[in-house]
Amino acid sequence: MTHRIQDSLRPHLLATLAALAMAGMGTTALAQNYPVTPQQRSTAQQAAQAGVPLSELAPNAPDEYTVKPRDTLWAISRLYLRSPWRWPELWGMNMSEIQNPHRIYPGQVLYLDKSGGRARLALRRGGSGMPEGGTIKLSPRTRYESLADMALPTLNPSLIEPFLAEPIVVDADTLTMAPRIVAGNESRVVLARGDRIYARGEAKTPLVEAAGPIQTYRVFRNATPLKDPGTGEILGYEAQYVGKAELQRGESSAKEEVDGKEVLYPVPASLDIVATREEIRAGDRLLPEPPRQLLSYVPRAPAQPIADGRIVSVYGNAVQFAAQNQVVAINKGTIDGIENGHVLAILKNGDTIIDKTSGTKETMKLPNERIGLLMVFRPFERVSYALVLEIHDAPRIGDLLVNP
Repeated sequence: MTHRIQDSLRPHLLATLAALAMAGMGTTALAQNYPVTPQQRSTAQQAAQAGVPLSELAPNAPDEYTVKPRDTLWAISRLYLRSPWRWPELWGMNMSEIQNPHRIYPGQVLYLDKSGGRARLALRRGGSGMPEGGTIKLSPRTRYESLADMALPTLNPSLIEPFLAEPIVVDADTLTMAPRIVAGNESRVVLARGDRIYARGEAKTPLVEAAGPIQTYRVFRNATPLKDPGTGEILGYEAQYVGKAELQRGESSAKEEVDGKEVLYPVPASLDIVATREEIRAGDRLLPEPPRQLLSYVPRAPAQPIADGRIVSVYGNAVQFAAQNQVVAINKGTIDGIENGHVLAILKNGDTIIDKTSGTKETMKLPNERIGLLMVFRPFERVSYALVLEIHDAPRIGDLLVNP
C-alpha cells in the first residue's frame, strides 16, 4: 500500500533511533508498540535532561548521515556511539517530542549537533549547516513512497532467522518421550521432501489429529549434551533439526484374522515431509511446530551483572573457534535474567603459561582480554543462542562473557 508522507523538519532524531529499536524485525504493523523496560526509560530520562557527553560519541561520528535501505539499528547506533547498545540514551535526547517511539526510514538525514559540549542528533533533509541561533524555514512538499516493510531492523534478520526455527535446547526426557518416526513409504531408509513417513507416540500420548489447521511437526535427531565449560554440568541437550512434516492421519488400530484368530494391530500416524535440512530417518523425533512469534531483537546491556558466563559451543560445527556472524551457545539463560537482545562482551580466557624467563619457572596466567561482542537472540532456561556481532580475535569454547 502506498501512503502520502508530508515532509517536515523535526528537531531531533535520537528518539527515532530508539523507534527503530521498538520496531523489531520490520515486519509488524506500523502501529505496533514494543515494551520499554523501566531501566531503559530511566536511562532515556537522564539523557533527556543532560544530553550525551561528546566522549560517548564514536571517534568518527559523521556530522550528517543519510539512512540507507539496508541499514540496521546496530549499524547506525555504532556509527554514532562507542557503545551501540546504549540506544535508550539516543531516545532520551528527544523524549519530550517522541513519547511513543515509531520508526525511521531510508532517505532520512541525521544531523549531529555538538554544541555546548553535549551531543544531540537531529532529523532533517540535509543541506548546509544549521545557522547558529537561527531557524530554518522549509516549504512542505509531498512525496509518494511505499511504507510496507521499510522500517529498519535492529539487526540483519537473515543472520538469525534460521536459528529461530531450527535448533532447540531440551531436557533429557523431552526427545525420548516425543513421537518417533518408525518407517518410511516403500521401506525407504533415507527420506526426503515429498516422502511419506509413519510415526508413533507414547501409549498415553498417541499422535492424533486435532480440529483446525493441519498440524505441523519439526523433526529432530539425537540431542547433544551442552556442558558448562567451567563446572562440567550438563545444562541441556541441543537437538539437531533435520526437517518438517505435516500430519495427514492420526494413529489408529486395525483388526486382522491370523490363523483363525483376530489380532489387533496398531496403525502409526501418516505424515508428509514438507522440508528437510538433511535426510530424515526412522528413529528421528517429532515436536509440534510452535506458533510464529514477532520478537524485537533490540541490542542492550543486561540490567544485572552477569557472573561466570562462558561460551559453551559453536553451533553446527565440530570446532572450538567461532567467527563473526556465527551462532554460539552460552551457559546463561532465562533463569539468569537473560533476554532477547542482551549484549555481552567476550573475554579471551588468558592461557596459563610457564615463565621461562626466570630461574624459578613460575606458572602464571595471562590476563583476560576483551575480543568482541555477542547478542542473545534465543534464550532457553539455562542456555541461550547468541550471534557473534564483532570480534578482534577468534572466540572459542570456554571464553568468558561479561556485561559490556
